[in-house]
Amino acid sequence: MEKRTCGTRLVTGWETVMEGADMQASVVTLAEGKTVPWHYHSEITECFFCVDGTLVVETRAPRAVKELNAGEWCSVPPKTAHRVLEKHEGHCRYLLLQGVGVYDFLPVGN
Repeated sequence: MEKRTCGTRLVTGWETVMEGADMQASVVTLAEGKTVPWHYHSEITECFFCVDGTLVVETRAPRAVKELNAGEWCSVPPKTAHRVLEKHEGHCRYLLLQGVGVYDFLPVGN
């Protein structure tokens, strides 16, 4: 399983399970307390499907906090700032479905 960094936070596991010309699917693992920081995507929608643990997807404008348990999913449309975090229960694993496009990270702390 490959390790990736997003900003200053460590994503502890990242396995691409499908990749095509316009879409990819990855299984992502976040260790306890880890976060994918605030960012948005100019052109794509992201879909999050919780495999195990509790995944928190937080958005701005509209402000929302979604807690996903195993078997639950949500999506975040383009140009919506969001962050993804583990709910301090040890770890969480989720399937990330996303199109190919531009990924813009907001400054940490905003």
